[in-house]
Amino acid sequence: MSHSVNVSPEARAKDAAFLQERAASGKEKYIVRHSKQARLTHGITVIACILLAISGLFVFVPQLAQAVGADTVFVIRMSHRVLGFIFVLVPLISAIMAPKGVAHIFKNLFAKWNSDDKKWMLLFFPYLFMAKWIHMPDQDEVKSGQRFADGMLWVAGALMGITGLILVAGSTIVDLGTGYGVVLFLHDLGFLFIAVFGLAHIFLGGGIFQPYRGTYKLMFGNGLVSEADALYHWGHWARKEIASGKNVVEKDAK
Repeated sequence: MSHSVNVSPEARAKDAAFLQERAASGKEKYIVRHSKQARLTHGITVIACILLAISGLFVFVPQLAQAVGADTVFVIRMSHRVLGFIFVLVPLISAIMAPKGVAHIFKNLFAKWNSDDKKWMLLFFPYLFMAKWIHMPDQDEVKSGQRFADGMLWVAGALMGITGLILVAGSTIVDLGTGYGVVLFLHDLGFLFIAVFGLAHIFLGGGIFQPYRGTYKLMFGNGLVSEADALYHWGHWARKEIASGKNVVEKDAK
């Protein structure tokens, strides 16, 4: 469960002084935000998801299928199934390899919202465009809005994976009858959720908006976040990590 940490103006001043002292020392500290396994799992799943969305349009939209021809559609359909298995198997294998990591993810997703979380959500949209003038409350390891969006992506991904496997079985092993249409509708519904929340995830994670510039490096880089950025984006989490020192690495300042 997430616990709020009250941060006084004096504590914020100490944070600033701490970072200035660190800069003067010629050393920079970073916090491990994402492990190598998490980054690989995320990267492979993202690529598979994007290719699935593209190939799925040609499989399920008759007009596109007619435009490219039956032979091309057959190749795309087969690739869609292969990509679907990758989309399902890679996260499952990763979860089996690191069950504690999965438990940690879901613990964060279902963490109870505190007053900082609620205030952060109220200020979120103005903050995207007026970051210089709006001070956001400190956040834990996963921000309140991200908990909801990532939770929806997990639900949509599971829905897509399960219904996709049923559709493959329905076209190769068993006859689903009228149930095929129901499963196909649920598959399309999962795609809609992924399209909506996935685009939001890409906009923020890709650093489209100024406050999040460079955050793509956390998943598609070395997984490290500087102390300054960690304190800015995830103040409560950063202070806990800095205090423990377990996931903190030090490098020479550039």
